[in-house]
Amino acid sequence: MKYAHLVWKNLWRNKLRTAMTGGAIMLAVVLVCLLLTMPAGMDAMLNDFANNTRLTVHNKAGIVYSMPYSFVRKVRQVDGVAAAVAWVWFGGAFEQDGRVTFPNFAVEVEHIGAVFPDYPIKPEQLADFQRYRDGAIVGRQVMNKYGWKIGERVTLKSTVWPVDLDFRIVGVIDNDRAPHFWFNREYLDQALREKGRNGLGIAGTIWVRASDPRQVSSIMRKVDEMSRNSEAETSSETEKSFFANFFGSLQGLVTIILIVTGLVSLCIVFIAANTASMGIRERAGEIAVMKAIGFPRRVIFGTLLAEAALLSIVAGVLGVLLALGLTGALKAAAGFSEMLGPLGNFIVTPFVIVQGLFLSLFVGMLSGVVPSFGAARKPVVESLHEVF
Repeated sequence: MKYAHLVWKNLWRNKLRTAMTGGAIMLAVVLVCLLLTMPAGMDAMLNDFANNTRLTVHNKAGIVYSMPYSFVRKVRQVDGVAAAVAWVWFGGAFEQDGRVTFPNFAVEVEHIGAVFPDYPIKPEQLADFQRYRDGAIVGRQVMNKYGWKIGERVTLKSTVWPVDLDFRIVGVIDNDRAPHFWFNREYLDQALREKGRNGLGIAGTIWVRASDPRQVSSIMRKVDEMSRNSEAETSSETEKSFFANFFGSLQGLVTIILIVTGLVSLCIVFIAANTASMGIRERAGEIAVMKAIGFPRRVIFGTLLAEAALLSIVAGVLGVLLALGLTGALKAAAGFSEMLGPLGNFIVTPFVIVQGLFLSLFVGMLSGVVPSFGAARKPVVESLHEVF
């Protein structure tokens, strides 16, 4: 401890170099902390979307292919199934945009609430959904985007079916993770029949809620076994798995970001190590004098190493605080913008903080231990000859 004042004083003798080295370490810590939040953030985002008792059943050939509507009744009879609902993609474009800008599905209105009980929909709105054949329940995100209100009428022009349908908005899904537009499949069935078509005899996707999360795997296996060797074999997966596959391209982007960030952080580490090494070499004269007046090698080595450790700890703490500030800002932005909502899941956890601090200490020690050890071991005469 008697050399603590010397360590602190030496650290700030060259303020520019100290700031550059500390800044490099701090930037590396910030990048690594943000990098480490991404996998956990993606997982948390998927957990926000997914329910552990819900699974989806679709045609094994792909979600763009359908299944017989009669299959949903068989699914409801499987042990462990609490509820099941069939969805059909409508592909409706709002006349204002002229293109499909939000997911819209024809659903079984009498079953939708039982499969999605975690969706915040008022009971009276679900009742109206069943009462009005042309009723629609819309996600809050879509409602806000177009300024729609309960009771308002909107028209969607289908890009899949030869019909345009007029809807009465009777309810809202009051969260930001369900940008859906649901309406009664019987309404679409009736419109198709009026056009001389056969009606809606298919199910695009079947959503299932299990009575117990432990039964999900069993239900998926039984459902897929029922359809084996049929015209429309099925593939079942958990809701989390479904969204993970759906966001596959986003995860690919995250992987690229992770690689680039890792490479940048590695470059920063080398820069910090080189800068610290240069600082010790430039102090060769001071170190030579310390040896000449009797400072032991271990004291010189310990002092130089303590400077590197102190700088790395200070830079690491500042880096962690900056990372916390950035993720806090992202979370605040997510609260103001629904488009940025998923960014609120990217948080710096205590485990990430520990890793960030460990990284800073490792970089500081790595950048200081080799040049410090070399400077301390060099003979006094050789050190003095290099200076004078």
